[in-house]
Amino acid sequence: MATSHQLPNNGKASNRETEKIYANMDWDKLTCGVIPTDYMYIIKSNEDRTYSNGTLVPFGTIDINPHSAVINYGQGLFEGMKAYRTKDGNVQLFRPEENALRMQMGAERLLMPSPSVEQYIDAVKQVVHANKRWVPPWGKGTLYIRPLLFGSGPVLGIGPAPQCTLLIFTNPISNIYKGQTSALNLLINENFPRAYPGGTGGVKSISNYPLVFQVVKEAKAKGFSDVLFLDAVEHKYIEEVSSCNAFIVKGKVLSTAPTLGTILPGVTRKSVIELARDLGYEVMERKVSVEELLEADEVFCTGTAVGISAVGSVTYKNKSVTFKTGADTVTKKLYDLITGIQTGLLEDKKGWVVKID
Repeated sequence: MATSHQLPNNGKASNRETEKIYANMDWDKLTCGVIPTDYMYIIKSNEDRTYSNGTLVPFGTIDINPHSAVINYGQGLFEGMKAYRTKDGNVQLFRPEENALRMQMGAERLLMPSPSVEQYIDAVKQVVHANKRWVPPWGKGTLYIRPLLFGSGPVLGIGPAPQCTLLIFTNPISNIYKGQTSALNLLINENFPRAYPGGTGGVKSISNYPLVFQVVKEAKAKGFSDVLFLDAVEHKYIEEVSSCNAFIVKGKVLSTAPTLGTILPGVTRKSVIELARDLGYEVMERKVSVEELLEADEVFCTGTAVGISAVGSVTYKNKSVTFKTGADTVTKKLYDLITGIQTGLLEDKKGWVVKID
């Protein structure tokens, strides 16, 4: 029997009523682990490279051809999104059209047909609505949404798949990213670039991420939160952390690496740039050297999973530099602003929020 939870309207509910609203689990113990939900969404491309007749199916394993392009050649993309529970119990998305457009950009790079923006958003809304009881209560976490687009059709010679599949599943996660309880402690890796010019660093290709597994594992074994990678050409300009964008703050100026093919155009990154300018800060998308980073007032990371996360320290060539964190920082102002919009605490004046019926 589930324990009862305080309802968003501060009323009391019986256990049975609570079970109808929320899945049967202890939300106070939520982490970022794997938690299967009820349904997933699947849609396959037609012969004319369009999509139609997608469907919700019970969450579970899928059949895949051993000849599929995703298995043999890594032809696949993924997106990362969240559904947020508001204080009054409603559920909403944050800028889903931006994820749809980014998937289209990545699909073009990898020669895959992609759903329209309208099809993508409709599919996301369907799967979130079907798994609505898995959206954590307000303040307890979010429902992470993982859309996958991959070459499911069979190929033998090197080339794109004749058919692709869009699969969307969900997973409730804590507001604390992967056990993070304090500001990030980053290690700069000067020898191993994350992405190369002409590669796929600017899209969310599934092949981007295994490359950093070993480096990040070694850094974490030394007590670091994550790795900040440098450019592949000169090895002197900061690019990304393993799964998020990075910003530096110096006075009233925020700087972040430009999206020129090796930097992922993050949705949170884009939103932070606009919100910071609204607050009167100058924001520059430019190359940022390690030396500039080490002299910054603040450093923070942005991404769907990490949200806006302050960086407490960066270590480079065995030298550690600390940065301002906590209250009365630019990072905290931006965090409060964007999470307020995402969770309904602040009015959405930009039309970024999409409500789930």
